Amino acid sequence: MAAEPKTLSAARSTTPAVRDVNFPGVTIATGLRRHLVWAEIIIVFVLLELALWAPTHKIRNRWAAISALTILAVTVIDMLLDRQSLQRLGLGLPKLFGTSVVLLSGVATSAFLITLVSRAGAQVPANPTWFPTLQSTWGYVLWALIQEFILQSFFFNRWEELYGSSAAVWIASALFAAVHLPSPVLTVGTLIGALFFCEMFRRYRSIYPLAIVHAMMGVTLALITPDSLLHHMRVGLGYLRY
Repeated sequence: MAAEPKTLSAARSTTPAVRDVNFPGVTIATGLRRHLVWAEIIIVFVLLELALWAPTHKIRNRWAAISALTILAVTVIDMLLDRQSLQRLGLGLPKLFGTSVVLLSGVATSAFLITLVSRAGAQVPANPTWFPTLQSTWGYVLWALIQEFILQSFFFNRWEELYGSSAAVWIASALFAAVHLPSPVLTVGTLIGALFFCEMFRRYRSIYPLAIVHAMMGVTLALITPDSLLHHMRVGLGYLRY
């Protein structure tokens, strides 16, 4: 981590100061790069919102494909320019300690929520006619991995480059929760969950254990939340049209 310059000669250094960034080699964006990062964030966020609020499946899928291609293209370009490595993206092999912390936290939280709801006298599963099968659960794990890539590898890394890692935890989490509007359960749940996911990513830099816990929390919500509130875990226009 770079130190604040203490002399005039040090202040003239071409290396930008790093504030609150705990990943090696990450510097706070300045000048043109700062505007470019902001443009990337805004464009991708708008594309995702267009997909979520599209009036038909065909239009939604079209915007979703454009969003995916944009995220992929920007990520590849940054890697070619040596701005992001696989490790920084969270795509490297996870470390045992970090993986253990994330997975154990997820299992404990899931068990606590299910026990709490059961002790309160509510029905578990809350939706006997709509319950995730093994096949759909594996599909949801893949979807959780994609979401964590978007949240961490794309958004978190850019907020980190703009404002530092601690601020990035809060900003990326708030943005992730906003994407789940207007569902009250998912908006609140994803805000709390994303704060944990982003902090774990900031510390351990791997999206794989995060995706497993992300899927675990999603299944847990489906177990304990009536579908009258959850609306099949839909967001955007799909939630309102349920």
